[in-house]
Amino acid sequence: MTSVLALRPRSALALFLASVVGLVGFGWPFLTGATSTLAGHSADSPYLFLLLLPLVVGVVLAELSEGGMDAKAVAMLGVLAAAGTALRALSPGTGGLEPTLFLVVVAGRVFGAGFGYALGTTVILASSLVTAGVGPWMPFQMVGLAWVGLLAGLLPVVTGRAERVLLAVYAGVAGFGYGALLNLSFWPFSRSLPEAMAYVPGDSTAANLRHYAAFYVTTSFGWDCVRALVNAVLVLVAGRVVLATLRRAARRAAFAATTSFDAPTTSRGAPRLREPSPEEDAGDPERHGGAGPQVTGRPDTTSWTSP
Repeated sequence: MTSVLALRPRSALALFLASVVGLVGFGWPFLTGATSTLAGHSADSPYLFLLLLPLVVGVVLAELSEGGMDAKAVAMLGVLAAAGTALRALSPGTGGLEPTLFLVVVAGRVFGAGFGYALGTTVILASSLVTAGVGPWMPFQMVGLAWVGLLAGLLPVVTGRAERVLLAVYAGVAGFGYGALLNLSFWPFSRSLPEAMAYVPGDSTAANLRHYAAFYVTTSFGWDCVRALVNAVLVLVAGRVVLATLRRAARRAAFAATTSFDAPTTSRGAPRLREPSPEEDAGDPERHGGAGPQVTGRPDTTSWTSP
């Protein structure tokens, strides 16, 4: 695995803060007490969006300032984000068909956890702007897909067929987890649900977890099955080629290489200028006030010889 965006101190801190904000945004329905009200949290998503974007941008800026992410890494991030945006525009999760997860999983595996996190957030942001999908659900999608790429880069190191099987299993689990997280962007605010599936402010954590489990199985479990199956199959079928292509690009780009400049030296095989002889110098008009050549012989006054 090539760590294109290494988790250096500043970027790790920004990533940690962004993840904490995401955890609060996802988990607040299960952490509220008896005095909590639904209306008090109805505007959480816009504030989460305002907090999350600077933190995500801070991950990239921290790497740029510390020298951990060069222009080649930024270019690779842009290319893969454009590919993910195109995939999401062609198949925006309809019926559970969401191959964007496949791209984020393999990219996070090849280029590292930090790159996977940045790619997940960038894909959602760019595709939402392209498809007019900006809304209170977008920060949840950004955090969810970013975590998919982050965890893909933290998987154990295996090679060959075992790696593809591991990634296929992970892609399937991520398909269910991603869908379960996104439901939390609207589940607490759905007022027409039966009491057994609705969020109850002030109820215990265990009770709301049971309500959410019933809601998830009833509403989105079927869609998430399709998402998990599609991405797992994509890893098994196309994973070998895509992984090899990305790793070849990483080797040619030499992300981990350091640039150094040596002092210029004269090659042994380079020609060397020889000082003209007195006879040749006497025929140089520049040295005699513009007078004509004083010696008639060889027309050249400067010659090149090999050492």
